[in-house]
Amino acid sequence: MEKRRSCAYSLLYQCKKGLIVADLKDSELKLPSYGGQALIEGVLMRGSKYLAAAFRAPNGEIITQTEKLGGLYTSKLVKIPFLRGLIILWDAIGLGSKYLTISANIQAGEDEKIEGSTLTLTFVFSFVIAIGLFFLAPAGIASLFEKWMGITAFTANMIEGLIRLVMIIGYIWAVGKMPDIKRVFSYHGAEHKTINAFESGVLIDVNHIRPFPVYHPRCGTGFIVILVVFSIILFALLGPIPNIFVKLATRVVLIPVLVMIAYEYMKFSANHISHPIFKYLSSINMAMQKLTTNEPTDEMIEVAKTAFETMYALENPSS
Repeated sequence: MEKRRSCAYSLLYQCKKGLIVADLKDSELKLPSYGGQALIEGVLMRGSKYLAAAFRAPNGEIITQTEKLGGLYTSKLVKIPFLRGLIILWDAIGLGSKYLTISANIQAGEDEKIEGSTLTLTFVFSFVIAIGLFFLAPAGIASLFEKWMGITAFTANMIEGLIRLVMIIGYIWAVGKMPDIKRVFSYHGAEHKTINAFESGVLIDVNHIRPFPVYHPRCGTGFIVILVVFSIILFALLGPIPNIFVKLATRVVLIPVLVMIAYEYMKFSANHISHPIFKYLSSINMAMQKLTTNEPTDEMIEVAKTAFETMYALENPSS
């Protein structure tokens, strides 16, 4: 039986042979796992060695910016289970924040650029608010329930996790109603459509990308749900913690542990997505993406396509 290689064709690359013999190993058929991120009026596409960002400038022009990824991604550290999740995610947050700032500055213009100490304080403030709102506040509220209603520590942890999930979903839903964020979520949809098109082996142009869904199984949106689920399990294993200050401290200190566990789960499930259990769990991820993706316009798809093609050309210079 013959297998068809999933391949893409565009101005940058094409498959010379659509059919291959059946005795090739699965690893030889595996597509590279490209990913990306929605920006303000732009899209970032990331490979294993390079990233490329494309932005729609206020004058309608598409601007691109590229960057070679640091040696971190090819070092032995990213092969160490659990530790790799923390390192990669931290670096991804840094790069994502950097290009979000670039995209914001392109839209703002030279006179209103965010940089220097103002930028640093903004990120620190946002980080502190996020920790307080989504980790400390649910723990504090659940502790009050535990004290006033006499419930068990396990039940309190379940309530804490539920509060955390509701607050996160509520926050995403609320900000998603803002016009500017709606557009960011549309660029998120354009990013997913482009990756889906590539992985399906179709021509990478706007007309062929458009029909694809705005959802993708590897989307980081699902990471939020996974993090909350594992937080319930991990905090339950700690047992009762009578001192509220100690309890709140554990919620902050154990965030890196949760990140490492959640990353390993996502990596494992992505490699076993055909299994019925992981396929079902992936559907929860898809449901969450209804909050963070919208249908993009053709102009947005064009930006995502430009980012992808630029990144792909750097990753595959001989293609």
